[in-house]
Amino acid sequence: MESIVTVQQAVTAFEPWLEPTDAELEVIEQEMPVIEAEVDLLDVQISLLDRPASELGTRRLRRAAHKVLAARAALANQAGMGDAA
Repeated sequence: MESIVTVQQAVTAFEPWLEPTDAELEVIEQEMPVIEAEVDLLDVQISLLDRPASELGTRRLRRAAHKVLAARAALANQAGMGDAA
């Protein structure tokens, strides 16, 4: 019977290639406003799951969805300008 410890060591062993590169970290940093807006939208959606529909809830949801769209548009515009430069 094989020991599970050897498999665990192989899985959790540190390998430099497992770390994100500087370029990947930069892309994540550029996408952070979109990620944060999507998290905010998800928070609003979760908070509205167990409540009856209300005008305030509808506004909060619409505002969060608009924030996601604006962040995505800003990222797309930023990427488009980066390609042109």
